[in-house]
Amino acid sequence: MVTTELAPYAKAGGLGDMVSSLAKALALRGHDVRIVCPLYGCVRREDSWTPHETSLVVHLGRREEGYCRRWEGALPGSDVRLYFLEHDGYYGRPEIYSGPWGAHSDNGERFTFLSRAALDLCYALDWMPDVVHAHDWPGGLVPVYLNTVEAHKPLGKAASVFTVHNMKHQGYFDSGILKFAGIPDAAFVPEGLECMGMVNFLKGGLYHATKLTTVSPTYAKEMQTPEFGHGLDPVVRFRAADLVGVLNGIDAEHWGPEVDEYIPAHYNTQDFRGKAVCKKVLQNRLGLAEDPHVIIFAAVARMDSQKGLDLLAEAIPRVMEHMHAQVVVLGMGEQDLEHWFLSLSYQYPGRVGVHIGYDSALAHLVEAGADVFVMPSRFEPCGLNQMYSMRYGTPPIVRATGGLLDTVQSYHEGEGHGTGFVFEEPSVDGLFYTMGWACATYYDRPKAFRQLQINGMKQDFSWRHSAQHYEDVYRWAMEDRSLKV
Repeated sequence: MVTTELAPYAKAGGLGDMVSSLAKALALRGHDVRIVCPLYGCVRREDSWTPHETSLVVHLGRREEGYCRRWEGALPGSDVRLYFLEHDGYYGRPEIYSGPWGAHSDNGERFTFLSRAALDLCYALDWMPDVVHAHDWPGGLVPVYLNTVEAHKPLGKAASVFTVHNMKHQGYFDSGILKFAGIPDAAFVPEGLECMGMVNFLKGGLYHATKLTTVSPTYAKEMQTPEFGHGLDPVVRFRAADLVGVLNGIDAEHWGPEVDEYIPAHYNTQDFRGKAVCKKVLQNRLGLAEDPHVIIFAAVARMDSQKGLDLLAEAIPRVMEHMHAQVVVLGMGEQDLEHWFLSLSYQYPGRVGVHIGYDSALAHLVEAGADVFVMPSRFEPCGLNQMYSMRYGTPPIVRATGGLLDTVQSYHEGEGHGTGFVFEEPSVDGLFYTMGWACATYYDRPKAFRQLQINGMKQDFSWRHSAQHYEDVYRWAMEDRSLKV
């Protein structure tokens, strides 16, 4: 697996969780899984890692070759081999993609180097994988390399699987990046890397990979539409026969009210007393009035328009006016949104609690201590927090899109079915009235609300089923590749 993110070492979103969890699940099923990831400045070297004194030669397009140092270790709690690539010029900075000034200007070179180095590492190890699994636009050149530079070499026999985690981020660079990469000019065509006169890494991966996956069945359909394809929907429709939507799972070893090391009390479907303890601690932590009976709505998300947090910010004054409720928000992102939420916490002291930044321990406490989780995303390829919240007996409010629609069953009054509350339109009204629906259920139908909690806690969101699906995709890719080489 070739990735720019890897939990628990370097994360900017759900990609890092997905790669580590899937790798563990595949290893448990008997597969030899190895992960290549940059050694960013933010990654703390483990004592158990072994540095290789001999530099890894990276065969780029320049006359002189590139070099990096590699560190070898194992993913905690598994037999999965990790290879971290140390290159201070590209990865010594602490950020993955961007800093305070915006996206790193050399991201094209940084992630080209990663793709080429991952393949050269296979030769250095004398280990030829059956499948090379690359993730999102930074890994888009991996399938291109396998189909061009490596086509008649030993690695050319390997199948490639390319997973799209978010179509919005595509990786546009000047065509000069191909000379740096050593990829032939023949690949710079509309049916490959060329897009509006530039190189598009995501497009290259979509065209060149043996098989494609994305992170939920619904998103696999959505990304074929102009609304969600971000200009590449014709390419996705062209490759639709090779595309599979496989729902992400969650790491049940670390996320769950029975085992979570970050929460002050544990609980389960038979005994909810621990959840009340978590609620009290959450209220104290974020300066909310201590009230065991008031409903707490919570959101943990990146603060941007994709996540729909602007809808929540606009809805909060109406919620404060019409509902007996508290609201908790944890996240960071667009400065305007950060300031908006902070101003709401000043406007409604004791009722609105906001933490700007990401705090893993606090995120776990929010999942356990809140009563209802809010995810009003305009689009959501998969989403993990709605699955976390159900595991913690915190029914989610979600918009009907992507993985949210695939994982949350909408509540039907009087039937005892459902795991959360689903609304259609990404609007303030749609969110506000759905929050009112959840509020009424919490106060007026407590037995129904408890059944919602129990239904969610009984869902199986482990990686067991998803790993089986990926096995099928890998086998399918290997069979297809064998017919072409």
